[in-house]
Amino acid sequence: MRIFIAFEGSFEPFDVSADETVEAIKLMIKDYFHIPLSEDEQGRRYLELMYAGAALKDCWSIADIGISFCSTLKCFVKEEDKPTLYVFNAVTQETMPIMESFSLFDKNVSELRTLVTLRCGFPVSIYCLRTPQGQEMYDCNSLRDYQTEIGTTLRLDVWDGWKEFLMGCLFGQTLQVQRYLSEEGPVLKYQKRVALYLAAFHGHVELTEWALKQGVRPHEAVGAHPYRAWCHEALHADVSKCPVHAAAESGQLLVLKAFVNCSVLCLECKNAAGQTPLTLALKHKRKDCVLYLLNKMCSTVSFPKMSVPMSIYIKIKQWVLRTHGHSRHKGRPRRARESGARVGDTVVVDGFSDPTMSSRSWPGRARRASQDAACARAPRGPRTALSPRNTAAQACTFPPLPDADKFSALQRRQRGKQANLTDTAAGKKEKFIRNAYFPQVPLPPVTKVGCSHPSFQYAPPSDVFLLKSSFTSFSERSGKTTRENAIDCLAMAR
Repeated sequence: MRIFIAFEGSFEPFDVSADETVEAIKLMIKDYFHIPLSEDEQGRRYLELMYAGAALKDCWSIADIGISFCSTLKCFVKEEDKPTLYVFNAVTQETMPIMESFSLFDKNVSELRTLVTLRCGFPVSIYCLRTPQGQEMYDCNSLRDYQTEIGTTLRLDVWDGWKEFLMGCLFGQTLQVQRYLSEEGPVLKYQKRVALYLAAFHGHVELTEWALKQGVRPHEAVGAHPYRAWCHEALHADVSKCPVHAAAESGQLLVLKAFVNCSVLCLECKNAAGQTPLTLALKHKRKDCVLYLLNKMCSTVSFPKMSVPMSIYIKIKQWVLRTHGHSRHKGRPRRARESGARVGDTVVVDGFSDPTMSSRSWPGRARRASQDAACARAPRGPRTALSPRNTAAQACTFPPLPDADKFSALQRRQRGKQANLTDTAAGKKEKFIRNAYFPQVPLPPVTKVGCSHPSFQYAPPSDVFLLKSSFTSFSERSGKTTRENAIDCLAMAR
């Protein structure tokens, strides 16, 4: 069967059998046109056949595809670059390919971390990179120092106890973020800034609103973890990035509008390289964000008697804020600016402290899971009269039993006492309780005959006379005293 192959402007016939595979046809094309194919660590160069707009797989045969006599197949030479490195994210359990040139191996680890931040959105101060052997990689060293080769898979680890918190930030789950916040004051403030940064990068509006209500400012840098505040000179340059920079880089227009409405200082907020949100949006080709920021920067702010450009208004507002800060501290003794850690704070020293960035789970949940597992492993025996949960009852000891004669005498004596008490109680009950409702209705004690009673208020004399006569006639017919009749009436009413 004759088919035609179209390759780079030429149109050549090939005689093939109906049961020929696509891979065999590719070999025929390679030998006929002398096409060099290769596959190594850097990438591969291969042929691709297309028929009716679909790419053909090597294992398919011509008869199964339905290629008829004199059909035309298009042939292309494709080149595919393999990732330079792979980074395994311990939080999301995903592997990210790093598609960069091989000159990356001659650069420092800090530049690799910048690329990783642009891919996953994590601030550089919340994670570290480790070699396959588990060695932590520091920003000041190059990748060659760690014997990193092409195709190596590095590991991204975060602070211990932060996995659940970061998962809530990645998915925009505000309740989960609130649940896994730290109880330490400085760490809590740092976590809120991290939450706003991740919400801005991934476009979670609800989480952004919550963080803004917590007092986090979008033009405030995320900064470093409080445990590493003492080593500010060796920190990564991207610790000065703000949430507004993350929103401009990722093109989150709604979040960017919320930030500008919160504070116009976001328009002139700069990172360590001096780049504003507009510059970052232009660099990453975020067209909608560029148009919005340009519109805001070219607008004017109107006052009752004048209007000023937005750039001048931002400078005035910055000056007012600085003046307000100086006036607030006026009259107080001037102190040196505090930087780094203070006495009593927890610090992390590279190479000396215990590893605190190993992506361990939240300690509260791990403790609860271990307790549940211990309860599940505990053996459950048959239920007895003594509950196994009451350990105090299990530990109590009883005195030894007395002799049989003494015990029988003591038992008879106790029975005699119980019989006497029962007879006494029965006599008292028969003597004093003539009505079954007496214990339920307590009455005041019987007053003396000569005691005067208060007169009825708001009752005419005729009504009082009728009430007394009714009680007297009822007592005569029932054969009970007035007090007993009152007890019966109160008991029935109750």
